[in-house]
Amino acid sequence: MVFSSSSSLSLPILSSSNHHILPASDPPYKHLQTHPSLHLLSKCKTLQDLKQVHSQIIKTGLHNTHFALSKLIEFCAISSFGDLSYALLVFESIEEPNRFIWNTIIRGHSLSSNPIVAVDFYVRMILCGTEPNSYTFPFLFKSCAKVGATHEGKQIHAHVLKLGLESDAFVHTSLINMYAQNGELGNARLVFDKSILRDAVSFTALISGYVSKGYMDDARRLFDEIPVRDVVSWNAMIAGYAQCGRFEEALALFEEMRKANVPPNESTMVTVLSACAQSGSIELGNWVQSWIENHGLGSNLQLVNALIDMYSKCGDLETARGLFDGLHQRDVISWNVMIGGYTHMSCYKEALLLFRLMLRSNVEPNDVTLLGVLPACAYLGALDLGKWIHAYIDKNFQYMNNNSLWTSLIDMYAKCGNIDAAEQVFDNMNPKSLASWNAMISGLAMHGHPDKAIRLFEEMANEGIKPDDITFVGLLSACTHAGLPELGRQYFCSMIHDFNISPKLHHYGCMIDLLGRAGMFDEAETLMNSMEMKPDGAIWGSLLGACRVHGRVELGEYVAEHLFELEPDNPGAYVLLSNIYAGAGRWDDVARIRNRLNDMGMKKVPGCTSIEVDGVVHEFVVSDKVHPLRKDVYNMLDEIDRLLEMAGFVPDTSEVLRDIDEEWKEGALSHHSEKLAIAFGLISTKPGTTIRIVKNLRVCGNCHSATKLISKIFNREIIARDKNRFHHFKDGFCSCKDYW
Repeated sequence: MVFSSSSSLSLPILSSSNHHILPASDPPYKHLQTHPSLHLLSKCKTLQDLKQVHSQIIKTGLHNTHFALSKLIEFCAISSFGDLSYALLVFESIEEPNRFIWNTIIRGHSLSSNPIVAVDFYVRMILCGTEPNSYTFPFLFKSCAKVGATHEGKQIHAHVLKLGLESDAFVHTSLINMYAQNGELGNARLVFDKSILRDAVSFTALISGYVSKGYMDDARRLFDEIPVRDVVSWNAMIAGYAQCGRFEEALALFEEMRKANVPPNESTMVTVLSACAQSGSIELGNWVQSWIENHGLGSNLQLVNALIDMYSKCGDLETARGLFDGLHQRDVISWNVMIGGYTHMSCYKEALLLFRLMLRSNVEPNDVTLLGVLPACAYLGALDLGKWIHAYIDKNFQYMNNNSLWTSLIDMYAKCGNIDAAEQVFDNMNPKSLASWNAMISGLAMHGHPDKAIRLFEEMANEGIKPDDITFVGLLSACTHAGLPELGRQYFCSMIHDFNISPKLHHYGCMIDLLGRAGMFDEAETLMNSMEMKPDGAIWGSLLGACRVHGRVELGEYVAEHLFELEPDNPGAYVLLSNIYAGAGRWDDVARIRNRLNDMGMKKVPGCTSIEVDGVVHEFVVSDKVHPLRKDVYNMLDEIDRLLEMAGFVPDTSEVLRDIDEEWKEGALSHHSEKLAIAFGLISTKPGTTIRIVKNLRVCGNCHSATKLISKIFNREIIARDKNRFHHFKDGFCSCKDYW
């Protein structure tokens, strides 16, 4: 035996005539089965290898036998190293294919990207006079299920009945699957009920159909009827509960599975970990991790990815990151669950750092990756990175039918201060989802464009898109930021009476904030008393803030007491009440509240402002001394203060008292975090460049007045996002018109 060295696959050159098959001969099956050339098929890894083996099959005369050709077609059509188009070339060269060859080519097409072609070959098979058997139909029904070809599926079902094959277990189950996956649960149930077959597989096929439509109660009743449940049946039911958001029931059923002594498999554990992630059941998640380790599956990537997702969503980012870093080989899902975990837990800087590491590791992000990164860009105001992602989407996912991706872009641009870019993305969307309309309306509201938000809502209604509760949160926010109580009332009433949407806490919060800011405290109190649920801390807090604006001391004390009860560990209410006392000149009460805060050991989160320059997000806190360019920043800050003084600006020191809830312990007014960020922006960007900053607290009145003047002195547009809204400073004016 001589071996060829011209290819990656070494093929034996068979010189013995014992291996040659003559035309029209009928060699023994055993001889064919052990033929060396056919044995080489299993070793093919490339199309070139396959062609070499095929050449040798022809050379040895094996192509004269149906058995050899069927093995060649089987490898080409079904193997991951095969090639369906090559299988078709071989198939078309056979004068009279036997039933096995027809079944193989049908099966190959059922696994392809265009499975309906399997039906075309079935028609050819019948026209050629070859009768199908029980191995033919499962692949045909699978093809019909994949493409939703119910009509063709029913015709094939008729053939099954005509041939009397309906009692075959595989045909029966695949038929139920076909109807169930195509949404015809009535027909699926009819096939099930009319058959005497009652094994776990047929039960599971119908259960999966009910689950796919969300009919969990029907699925559970059927599940309870299964005489002997296998792991696949349990998995179908547990996965169904998880997919429908009924996570507690999914985990309870898993406990039943354990008590029934049914050994779970990898699929079970992936679903259970997903349910643990969504329900916060970290203790059960820990048990699953122990199970994985005890069964030697610690290197199973799918399970480890599920563990990373579970731990990150349950708040244990340290364990999640440890598992991630311990992976010797990561796929895109590994990166996605870790990045998504950081975003889920509001660790946005860490999410962006990991995303950059992913890119440096030459791992191509997919749409799920970007859905995890865009909210981090939005929160941090990382506009440059957001723009890069937009360009990446245009290049790689432009034609992908994923409205969530475009909606996230709208949200990112709006929250990064570029509302024009958000509108461009929105206008180019076709079709537009309800979520995209909501994101655009909320973005316009946030930027203080109530007229645009209202026009967009009217356009949405004209296009026949029904609003939901989130739509009205955006509209009410627009009214709140613009100080339009009358219009706010109209939308609140319309939501209830015209659209039959029951108000939620967010809607009441917007309305009470709107009425409180307008000084309509009696109406705000009446609305609070009419609520079907108890007001939360946010509602009481907005009312307390309104009391500060309007100097309502006694009402402020009443509201503060409710906040103390609801959120005893939140210093915000104490600081707001202290400011109300300070505004009224009641300094003894101010001292009493401050002492109480100190005795309780409460500390407020300090103000922090971020700015992105050249794709890098820089953060500043009050009197920041750690930034590498701090000397240059403070020199610019001194220059700003000098120019402000020349322009006649006098710092309002009373603002320190009234707004100390937002700037508690921030120190001198000139060293507030937003002024430091603006100073950094002035020394780090070219003249005329728009400066965008993001602050975690409400901007104080003194800094607001100063920033208006800075925009005029330096001829810069400054776009600032605080915790409530956007402020567009230009030529000495602000878009909020001093109402915020």
